[in-house]
Amino acid sequence: MPVRLPKARSSEVAAFGLAGVAGFAPFYFILPGAEERLATQTARWAPRWERNISYFAPPARMVAQRVERPVQRTVKRIDDRLPLEKMAKNVDRQIKYGIDKMSKR
Repeated sequence: MPVRLPKARSSEVAAFGLAGVAGFAPFYFILPGAEERLATQTARWAPRWERNISYFAPPARMVAQRVERPVQRTVKRIDDRLPLEKMAKNVDRQIKYGIDKMSKR
């Protein structure tokens, strides 16, 4: 009896397509003339990409500025809680002790 597979969803098709493109991209660049083809496509699509990027850049900049202060405070709070200096001194002391012990032999 044959095994029946369910129909692939669009997300699965997209994932397999992306994996195929990523897997065969190195072979595409090995072919002769790949640099010229890439340069022509970049020249063709770069203005459109720049327009799209300029559409998303200001909101992303505002979000980054709004999030920066809370993230900075959180990192400082975590950094103050961690006993990093004490741990570093202990490691330094252990290393020096080990070196002294080995040098006495």
